Amino acid sequence: MDKNIHTKPIGYLLERTTRVVKLSFHKCFKDLGIDITPEQWVVMDSLYQKNDQSQKDLASGSFKDAPTISRIINVLEKKEWVLRKASEADRRFFIIHQTEEGRRITEILQSEISKIREQGWKGLSQEDYDAFTKIINQVFENYS
Repeated sequence: MDKNIHTKPIGYLLERTTRVVKLSFHKCFKDLGIDITPEQWVVMDSLYQKNDQSQKDLASGSFKDAPTISRIINVLEKKEWVLRKASEADRRFFIIHQTEEGRRITEILQSEISKIREQGWKGLSQEDYDAFTKIINQVFENYS
């Protein structure tokens, strides 16, 4: 591939896009009066989709390291949106359970998050989405 076609490094494009998307999430959360960050949202949404996950699974699914996921869970636990329960299979591990209040908050946020996602794909087709995911997944694999 001709290197002259690249006018901006991929890291710049990814960081710029990630930043504007995160700012949209922050604004949405603030407008709704819900004290949550995009990083916390990823964990809450994951638990909503599949409750009672291990911290290790949550970390893996959100690409966070163990100390970071632990801090996020600590904050969510203080808000009473999740509970840590000792694993019945292995008491050294915790299972993270989303509370009813946590599920309620997640449901409130889901429709607003859908609007943000729709905004991001405005003017783009399914083919555009498919091409984008193919490219971004290949870039990910190239670095993995």
